[in-house]
Amino acid sequence: MQENVITIGELAARTRLSLKALRLYDERGLLPPALVDARTGVRRYGPTQVERARRIALLRAAGLPLARIAAVLDADGRADAACGNGRKSGGADAEGTDEALGAGERELLAYWREREAEHAARREAVGYAREVLSGRSTTVFEIAERDVPEQRVLFVRRHVDAAALPGFLAEASGLLLGRLREVDACLSGPLFAVYHGLVGDDCDALVEVCAPTPNDVGPHGPFGVRIEPAHREAYTALPRRGFAAMAAAHDAVGAWVAARGYRRGGPNREVYYPNRETAGPREHVTDVAVPLAAVPPAEG
Repeated sequence: MQENVITIGELAARTRLSLKALRLYDERGLLPPALVDARTGVRRYGPTQVERARRIALLRAAGLPLARIAAVLDADGRADAACGNGRKSGGADAEGTDEALGAGERELLAYWREREAEHAARREAVGYAREVLSGRSTTVFEIAERDVPEQRVLFVRRHVDAAALPGFLAEASGLLLGRLREVDACLSGPLFAVYHGLVGDDCDALVEVCAPTPNDVGPHGPFGVRIEPAHREAYTALPRRGFAAMAAAHDAVGAWVAARGYRRGGPNREVYYPNRETAGPREHVTDVAVPLAAVPPAEG
């Protein structure tokens, strides 16, 4: 190793990466030097680190953040350790399935799928923003009222922004259902989320994911329990929708409530029905609702 190591300057020359970038990768744990002179602090790199540096540069060019690059580059090593260094290779008949790919390649594809989904959501958001800015709307929501009885709810709450919201909703739903199974309790209605503020890219808000239950379940660990009071609410029923359509639904229900002289009785919420993950594009899967505090004033 002592004979084969190269300086950070030589590594920069071979990879065309700047010294600043190489030092950053060292600081982030992506590319620590093989040796550091205790007296001078001079960094020395081994031959395999040249290829690792090139891969980091390639993944950065693909838009991956540094934290995700570490997951991609280290995935194959983790997979080898997990299966006793017996890696499965994907041959010509692999048909392009994820199982036939290396762990690092799967990590990269997972990242790209997330970005594609994010891009699709932003495309929807731009369309809705154009509708708002132009003063014309192509989306019509049917809004109605209903009475919701008093119910006990088990809940998990967290402050999240837009990026963290989907993961939190999935995680909290799993935790709640698991807790109900653990204490031999059941659901008395669909899961719902209460939004105590606007969740966006630049702002977070407290979100509670709630599981109604008829059973006497107590608080435990991350789980809280409260009695949700009976109330009347305005709501609209939705098929599977993206971010922009959900935002439009929240706006539409809020505008409907204000136009009819109601006072809000609580924060906006979304109700998630059990078929949400398996429903077709036109099936009812979600409600957007606003609790009401009073009836409209009498006419005349």
